[in-house]
Amino acid sequence: MKSFKVTDFNSPLTEVDEPTPQPTGTQVLIKVKAAGVCHSDLHIWEGGYDLGHGRKPLSLKDRGVSLPRTMGHETVGEVVALGPDAKGDVKVGDVCLVYPWLGCGKCELCLADQENMCLKPNSLGVYCDGGYADYMTVPHPKYLIDLKGLDPVTAAPYACSGVTTYSALKKLEAYLDHPIVIFGAGGLGLMALSLLKAMGGKGAVVVDIDARKREAAVAAGALGAVDGAAPDALEQIAAKAGGPVFGAIDLVGNAQTAQLGFDCLTKGGKLVMVGLFGGGATWALPLIAIKAITIQGSYVGNLNETKELLDLVRTRKIAPIPVISMPLTKADEALNDLKSGKLVGRAVLTP
Repeated sequence: MKSFKVTDFNSPLTEVDEPTPQPTGTQVLIKVKAAGVCHSDLHIWEGGYDLGHGRKPLSLKDRGVSLPRTMGHETVGEVVALGPDAKGDVKVGDVCLVYPWLGCGKCELCLADQENMCLKPNSLGVYCDGGYADYMTVPHPKYLIDLKGLDPVTAAPYACSGVTTYSALKKLEAYLDHPIVIFGAGGLGLMALSLLKAMGGKGAVVVDIDARKREAAVAAGALGAVDGAAPDALEQIAAKAGGPVFGAIDLVGNAQTAQLGFDCLTKGGKLVMVGLFGGGATWALPLIAIKAITIQGSYVGNLNETKELLDLVRTRKIAPIPVISMPLTKADEALNDLKSGKLVGRAVLTP
């Protein structure tokens, strides 16, 4: 089979031809139909995260990410073989979304279906080989969710951008009867707009420094779009929200968006931090108490949330985010386009 691997951080992916794996134990072998290219892949490709304030970057190598590694954690595939101990409803021929955010499988969190919070992560496409390949091995049938007719290419991003934004929006459920603010109008931001509408939310003001992405957000139903670099960005957000802002989601995660997200909130508001762009926060510590602000991190989502999400997509007939389908052989091009900000929506590789 063909795969594209990170063999050295900050270097082009390496095309590798190797034997197709055969599933053992509880494993399931899938033939990849679609693999989304996520911003998290850039951090894996680059080897770490910028922590800001002069701190040493967070090294993925130090966190247990070993090379070579086939990336790809937004994967849809067709089941082609099952190991002898693979029990469940999955059968050969099923087309499924792969839940990738695995843990050790043994701790209290994993046994409570909170594997994304496990302290010993084993995520597919990060710590184990993922979907930038013709075939992929999934450890257990329970991590495969039948698409039941959903399009593989547009459904692939639900494994990360979908469940990440869904989980973040759930953390703001108490505030969704008011307009919220979403920072970032890339794949996650557009996904958040679609899900917010399906969840009965009032709507969102979207903030992005890219005019094309702001236009895409408005086309996707945003209440308004604001250039985060504008000197009066805070005033524009307040005007477009039409009242106090109680909830904000930062899908970028740099010093500028974190500060603007904090500043736009009224007393008792909540800022959910999702993005991993990098840097350090600049919040004035006394204001956290004075404004009674809640700042909460949100890391992807759990298996049950992913299943809830796909049910929501089917029942509410949620329109997919814009996707750009690219052949697997253009994986490097897709990553570079994402890094340079050329992509609107999501690039999805198709072997």
